[in-house]
Amino acid sequence: MVGIKDLDELLKAMKPVLVDKDFVFCTVSEEQADELKSDALLVFKEKEGITIIIEKAVADKDSIPYSAVWAMITLTVHSDLETVGFLARITAKLAEEGISVNAVSAYYHDHLFVPLDTAERSMEILSNLS
Repeated sequence: MVGIKDLDELLKAMKPVLVDKDFVFCTVSEEQADELKSDALLVFKEKEGITIIIEKAVADKDSIPYSAVWAMITLTVHSDLETVGFLARITAKLAEEGISVNAVSAYYHDHLFVPLDTAERSMEILSNLS
């Protein structure tokens, strides 16, 4: 199944959905990453350490420190990984409103992590953009 590449079509069809959970970005040891991998949305290894995105409730339960709480917005359109400009257009619009965003592209969808207190405003902006 191939995703959509046309930028205008993607923007019209992106249908953002606010996930009803709070998420955090943490840095963990290799051992913690192995223990948490079934709960993780993402595990990414960098030279400096391992980043994991997990539900806030899991981090709190396991006493894993984090610095901020994030809302996740999933763009439900199946975007092609080679599409040029899709996330650039979206993140630029959020930036105009002073909203930071951490984007994660998976095979089928793009997922935007925005500060929790900006979730509703971000949804409005994305809905207007499409």
